[in-house]
Amino acid sequence: MPQTASDVFTQISDTAQQVGEWYNNTPWQDMAWIVAVAHALITLYLLGRILTNQRSTGVAVAWLVLLFALPIVGIIAYLLVGEPYLGKRYQSRSAKARALVHEVAIKNDLDFAHIPADLSQKFAGVANIGKTVTGFGVYDDHTTKLLMTSSDAFDALIADIKQASVSVYMEFYIVFPKGRVQEVFTALLEARERGVTCQILADSVGSFSFFTDDWHERLTIAGVQIYQSLPVGLFKTLFKRTDLRNHRKIVVIDETIGYTGSFNLVDPRFFKQDKNVGEWIDLLMRIESPHRLSVVSALMTVCLTDISAESQQNLQDFNRRIDDRINQYTRRFYKPDPAINDINDTPNRLSGLLDNLGNLPNLPKAVTNSLPNTLGTTSELETDVDPTRLTHATLTGVRMQVIPSAPQLTGHVIYNTLVTMLHRADQRIRITTPYFVPDEALLSALTTASRRGVDVTLIVPKKVDSFLVQHASQAVYGELLDAGVNIACFTGGLLHTKTVVIDDDYAIFGTVNMDLRSFYLNMELSLAIYTPEAVAQIAQCQAVYLQDCEWLDHKVWQQRNSAQRLFDAGIRLFSPLL
Repeated sequence: MPQTASDVFTQISDTAQQVGEWYNNTPWQDMAWIVAVAHALITLYLLGRILTNQRSTGVAVAWLVLLFALPIVGIIAYLLVGEPYLGKRYQSRSAKARALVHEVAIKNDLDFAHIPADLSQKFAGVANIGKTVTGFGVYDDHTTKLLMTSSDAFDALIADIKQASVSVYMEFYIVFPKGRVQEVFTALLEARERGVTCQILADSVGSFSFFTDDWHERLTIAGVQIYQSLPVGLFKTLFKRTDLRNHRKIVVIDETIGYTGSFNLVDPRFFKQDKNVGEWIDLLMRIESPHRLSVVSALMTVCLTDISAESQQNLQDFNRRIDDRINQYTRRFYKPDPAINDINDTPNRLSGLLDNLGNLPNLPKAVTNSLPNTLGTTSELETDVDPTRLTHATLTGVRMQVIPSAPQLTGHVIYNTLVTMLHRADQRIRITTPYFVPDEALLSALTTASRRGVDVTLIVPKKVDSFLVQHASQAVYGELLDAGVNIACFTGGLLHTKTVVIDDDYAIFGTVNMDLRSFYLNMELSLAIYTPEAVAQIAQCQAVYLQDCEWLDHKVWQQRNSAQRLFDAGIRLFSPLL
C-alpha cells in the first residue's frame, strides 16, 4: 500500500525526535569529539581535492590559506565555488552539440580549422593553439571599424538593426535597460514587425536588472526571444558553480555583420554611477564579411551552440531540424569542435532561424572609408592622437581569428595564447585592462620582457569598482616597476577596454580582463588580429587613453608606508579567488 503524505510527515517527525533525543543524551565532550573528527575528515578530503584539482599553484595556496585560517568559511566556500564545475548535464549537452557540428562540417567537406599558408612563422604556432582547442582557424578579408565612444557604438548598432532583414542575435554579460539601450530595444521591436528573427542571450547575474524590467516583458510579447545564460538558484548551487559567468559580448546581424569587444549593452551615463569611478570607457569593433568562413560566422556559431547546449529540449529541437535545412546553413556558419557557450531553456525557439535558412539573401557590402595613409604602424604612433579620426576609419582585408574560452570546455586557451605571445615580443607590449590580477607566469612574462629590452606599458584605471581587486593589483605594481614596466593610471573614468598590442603586427582584442577570473572561470571571447594596419589602429586607441593618464613614479611608489604595502600584500594572497 503506498504511503500517504501523512505517513511521510510522521516518519520525518519521528526521525527528528530521535535525533533530538540522541543530541540531548550525548555528553558535550563526545559531541566535541564527533565535530572535531568530522571537521578533520572534511578538511583532509578538501586538502586532497585542492592539491589534485587546482592546476595553478597560486590558486591552490590561496585556498589552503583560507581553509586553515578560517576553517568553517573555507570549507563552505570551497564546496560552493572551489572548482570550475558547470554540471554534468551541461557538459553532456555541450559534447553532443560539438559532435553534431563536427559531423555536419565533415559531411559538407568544410575545412573550418584552416590556417593560411602565408601566415608568418612567428604566428603559426600561436594560431595553432586556438585552432586545436576551439576548431576556429585564421580567416581573411574582413572589413573592420573601431568604435571608441558609446555614442558611436549605439549609432552603428541601431543603424544595422534597422537595416536587418533576416536575423539579429545578441549575447551580453550585462544588459542594463536605461538610456540609449532603450533605443536598441525599440529597433528590435521594429525589426520584429518586419519579420526579423531577434534573440537576446544575457547572463543571469550580470543582467538581473533587465530580467526584472518592463522592457523584458515588452520584448517577449513582441516575439523577441530572450534567454538567461547560466541561470542561478539555491538548488543549482548544490550541483554547479554559480559564480561561473558568461562574460562574452557578441552581436551578429543578418549573418554578415558582427560586433564584439568590451562593450556591454549599457549606456555609461546611467550605469553604476554610484560607484564613484566615472563613466565606463569601452571599445567595440564592427566586423563585416560576406564569406562563408569568417569571424562573423564564427561568432554566429558560438551563439547557435549556446542555444543547443543549454537545455535538452534545445538540443533535441536543433538536432531534429538541422538535417532538413543544413546545406546552405553549414556553408555559412559551422566549424568543427567549436567553443561552447550556453543559454537556457528555449523549446522550439530555433524554428524561426531554421525556417529561414534556405532563402538567405546576399546582402550588399556596406560602403566604407579607407584608412588614411598617415595612420602608420605602432612604432610611428604619436601620443597626441585625434580620436575622431579613429572612429571614422574603416579597414579592409583584415586577418583575424576568434578565440572563445570556457571552463571545462576549452581549457585556458586565451591565457596560453597571451603568455606565448608575451614571450615572443621583440619591441613593445602595451596592455589595456580594467582589472589586473596576474598569476606568477603572467607576471614573470611581463617582467622578463621588460628586462630583455621590450618596452612594456600597462594602462589601468586609477579607480575601479572593486575594492579588493584594486589592492590586489597594487600589490604587484612594485615588482613591475622594479623591472622597468611603465604603469599608466587612466583618470577619465573606468577604462573597461581589454586590448593587448605586441610589436607592430599582433593584437588581442575582446572581453578578457588580465585576471584569473577571466582566464580560468568566465566564458570569454577574444580576437587575435594579424594585420599590421588593424594593430596600429588599436595601438592608437591606446595612445588616446594615455593622454588622460597619470604615470606611476617608481621612487614615489616605493615610499608608500608599511601599512599600505602590508595590506596590499595580504589581499594579494587571495587574488586567485577574486
